[in-house]
Amino acid sequence: MSDIFQEVDEDLRRDRAITLWRRYGKYVIGVAVAIVLATAAQVGWKKYRDTQRERDGDAFAAATELVRVGKTDEAVASYEALAASAKSGYGTLARLRAASGLAAAGKRDEAVALYDRLAKDGGVDAHFAQAAAMHAVLLLVDTANVDELRVRLQPLIGGGPMRHLAREIDAALKLREKDIEGARRGLTTLVDDAEAPAGVRGRAAELLAAIGGAKP
Repeated sequence: MSDIFQEVDEDLRRDRAITLWRRYGKYVIGVAVAIVLATAAQVGWKKYRDTQRERDGDAFAAATELVRVGKTDEAVASYEALAASAKSGYGTLARLRAASGLAAAGKRDEAVALYDRLAKDGGVDAHFAQAAAMHAVLLLVDTANVDELRVRLQPLIGGGPMRHLAREIDAALKLREKDIEGARRGLTTLVDDAEAPAGVRGRAAELLAAIGGAKP
């Protein structure tokens, strides 16, 4: 009988943890976007200092203004045009923003396909490629099966700027599968990782508490 109560208790904890994960999802996406923009600043501004870059910057700013005023379809078209013609780092960033625009317009499959092309493009800076791969995972995390998501996560977990976020999502997938112990191990590792961003460590700590904390 005690085993039954223990199983019910674990299910309740898992459900609470998943609820927390969903609540934090928007912040996770915000972190990914911030990483993309930070990378854009580093890569774009350091490598490209010519007139073409200035023109690309103006075009990018114009497309971004279209997003701000709610003209998503026009913005996506502008980003795609810039991606096709740009001779600077703005080309890659425009492809990322075009995919983001497609997602915002409800065209998830098209957005994922564009993110996937970016992630697999050998000519794209590794930071951008990882950001694109992570955005695809975030778009699919609530609908794709666990096996597909794990395949997508493995290259990100292995190393790079998205590794901590990838490990956090992997722990959430373990919760979805009712693998409480696996989730607990993954979350404990994140909490104890001094290199993990504070936001990731904080969410991991709260999820860990929701499933009963770390094992002694």
